Amino acid sequence: MNIQLENYSVGDDSPLLLLSGPCVIESLDLCRQVAETMCEITQKLGINYVFKASFDKANRTSINSSRGPGIDEALQVFQTIKDEFGVPVTTDVHESYQPALVAEVVDLLQIPAFLCRQTDLLLASGEAAHKFGGAVNVKKGQFLRPENMEHAVKKVRSTGCENVLLTERGTTFGYDSLVVDFRGLEIMREFGPVCLDATHSVQRPGGAGDKTGGDSKYVPGLVRAACAVGVDALFIETHPNPEVALSDGPNMVRLNEMEVLLKRALAIRAATA
Repeated sequence: MNIQLENYSVGDDSPLLLLSGPCVIESLDLCRQVAETMCEITQKLGINYVFKASFDKANRTSINSSRGPGIDEALQVFQTIKDEFGVPVTTDVHESYQPALVAEVVDLLQIPAFLCRQTDLLLASGEAAHKFGGAVNVKKGQFLRPENMEHAVKKVRSTGCENVLLTERGTTFGYDSLVVDFRGLEIMREFGPVCLDATHSVQRPGGAGDKTGGDSKYVPGLVRAACAVGVDALFIETHPNPEVALSDGPNMVRLNEMEVLLKRALAIRAATA
């Protein structure tokens, strides 16, 4: 099953799709640095690239956590990245009024895992994506079995939007750990193309007391395993210096480590084709 995202075909025998960028928009300069590096890597490796960043981290652990620049400033950043690097962009939406504002610039609307059952948000995202020729990426809730994601897909497609991607990002195990059940990738692939979110899958929500913890050293193993099982896309947040990132630093892959990670992923994907 294939979907269309800008000039990319996603699914079946299409090239690997990569959604990658910093967790949150910290500055235009940071976004440019990440986009430039990732464009060079993905063009060299034959990967279809989508720049990712958030305009609002609306589900942070603490009231004191950094949230992002908001919609208006973010849309200017996204438009600049699109114009300068010629790549699609993606960001998450949290409330049903946001998709109509965001979809005119953003090509792929992302539904956060905690909100994957929110009917009004799914419908608004589908309607906006359909209007502007975009797509919707729905992350599987940490509380759902993969079979239940069929209902999310049906909600989005009821709006006329057929371009729906499904993302696995771990299932809650214990109080602050997530575990990836790789059967879910195959199950959700019955409903549409699938993506593995390798960086949020190593989160420990609230695991650092007043903020989210995590361990990025486990990201490469999850990426390799997903490519062995079979995925159409990968979601990997990256930052030149994760230690000083404003959000999700412990989960992100260092920017200078991305090329090796992706080369190994492609080698496994090719071996299992």
